[in-house]
Amino acid sequence: LGVHHALAERASKYTKRPNVFRLQTADWRVFLFQAPTAEEMFSWISRINLVAALFSSPPFPAAVGSQRRFVRPILPAAPSRSPPEEQHRCHEAWMERVAQELYEHQRNLPEKRGRARDLDEYRLKKEYLLYE
Repeated sequence: LGVHHALAERASKYTKRPNVFRLQTADWRVFLFQAPTAEEMFSWISRINLVAALFSSPPFPAAVGSQRRFVRPILPAAPSRSPPEEQHRCHEAWMERVAQELYEHQRNLPEKRGRARDLDEYRLKKEYLLYE
């Protein structure tokens, strides 16, 4: 199980068992894990997110096609060769770009009576930007 570009967080919507956290991988698969205690759960979450951040190389641009549809960027599986300080700066710059793109995306709402494909494209991009 690769943790590059993954995100671990408390599974707040999962109520069947205590101390459960979710791990969403780069290919958007979701895994649930249960820890014996809340302290151990938060320890796992912070360590997984730290390793994911250290090993996540910057994404490649999305593939270019003739159709104007949203395509998620390609997330490389190779670990980053940058030092942690450079990785941190890169992650901060990426978050600023994504936040700006989300802001612009939300300002340009599709027409309510628009084509279903346009609405679906809007939803897919919004989900991606919110996840990022």
